[in-house]
Amino acid sequence: MPSVDAGAAGPLTAVPPVRLQFAQKAFIVSGGRLLLVRKAASDPFHPGRWEVPGGRLEEAADLDLDDHVRREVWEEVGLKIDPGPPFHLWQWFMPDQGTPGGQIRVVAAARRCRPVTLDATLENQDVSDHLDRCAWVPLREAGGYDLIPSLRPVMRAFLPPAG
Repeated sequence: MPSVDAGAAGPLTAVPPVRLQFAQKAFIVSGGRLLLVRKAASDPFHPGRWEVPGGRLEEAADLDLDDHVRREVWEEVGLKIDPGPPFHLWQWFMPDQGTPGGQIRVVAAARRCRPVTLDATLENQDVSDHLDRCAWVPLREAGGYDLIPSLRPVMRAFLPPAG
């Protein structure tokens, strides 16, 4: 087998870079209803599709995972929550807009959360959130919404079996 000199181009140098990020999604339930948010037409990846509030960890700002999910929910839907335990882990890949050919691998945790406040609003969101609606949806109907594809197995893990 030929050797590869240190610092010389090897077989992996042509592979586009992959950055790793961590995200949390909040499954907030009150009165048998789950809070969903809809992506706006301006969303570059999933316009018009539904998901739950949450987002990616900000490395410099989010020192605590509970504070991270609280911040994301506050920014997206203006609710205060009590973060609960994670119930599902998953991942997805997305283009890294800052690196040609690069990708971002997002590893995410879904958490059951209890609302402390109930008046959901989109007024706090950042323009990059691309949300145009939030709705409290009966649990029995949540699986029927047009969800972003990576969230579908998570929703199946969350919802009680039909029956």
